[in-house]
Amino acid sequence: MAHAAIAQGNVAVITGGASGIGLAAARRFGSAGMQVVLLDLPGSALDEAKAGLAADGVAVTALPTDVTDRAGIAAAKTQIDRLGSVSVLMCNAGREGGGGILADENVWRRTLETNLWGAIHCLQIFLPDMMAADLPGAVILTGSKQGITLPPGDAAYNVSKAALKALAESLSHELVKETGGRVTAHLLIPGFTYTGFTRARGIASKPDGAWTPEQVVSMLIDAMARDDFYILCPDNEVDHDTDIKRIRWGQDDIIENRPALSRWHPRYADAFAIYMKRND
Repeated sequence: MAHAAIAQGNVAVITGGASGIGLAAARRFGSAGMQVVLLDLPGSALDEAKAGLAADGVAVTALPTDVTDRAGIAAAKTQIDRLGSVSVLMCNAGREGGGGILADENVWRRTLETNLWGAIHCLQIFLPDMMAADLPGAVILTGSKQGITLPPGDAAYNVSKAALKALAESLSHELVKETGGRVTAHLLIPGFTYTGFTRARGIASKPDGAWTPEQVVSMLIDAMARDDFYILCPDNEVDHDTDIKRIRWGQDDIIENRPALSRWHPRYADAFAIYMKRND
């Protein structure tokens, strides 16, 4: 059984829907008979995504939209309202940052404006009608393990995804309070996935360690049916148990009063290695 919001004739809105996980989700929602709306930057990727979905028989609308532009999202919603009620909103648009704390201000601003503010804009524009409608709904926010474990190297991206996790958790609580769970929230946490981000680094074909976007979306659909909030995806390099141990170690930094990000702290390198080898 699928989540009740994934129903024939209902509308699914997907930001960042022209490629990767967003496009794979569009195919799955479209195959369930939903009307799919892709919101993404204008260009050939969006045009090709629309054409490919339409060729597969999906009822698809593509609206060139920058999620950092609140007025543009509002204008897109005016067109979407003509299609019917939105029952699935997937805030998936994202970008990588680059660099550490001292990265250029433009890196910080464009990363936060896309990864965090893009989701806030979409929630504030689409959510009131979803909450008021008398039908099941689902909101999916695409997060990242980097927003939980915070590996050094891309501070802006990590901060944006950590904030998105907090946003999703707050959203989930508010939806339970306001809709009694009729509209649900889900935090999708992909593992190593072969997407446009990967190709942009010059990797022309899927690495053996990566999942495909379709694998991530299959896990998403199954987890939504179970009403899971945290959808923590493994990949072909890191299994679920390893993810859990890494996350638990990070949370214990607070409880044990260790240095921040002690997993990478030289004083704790041996302790972390021993911990990861334990079977408990």
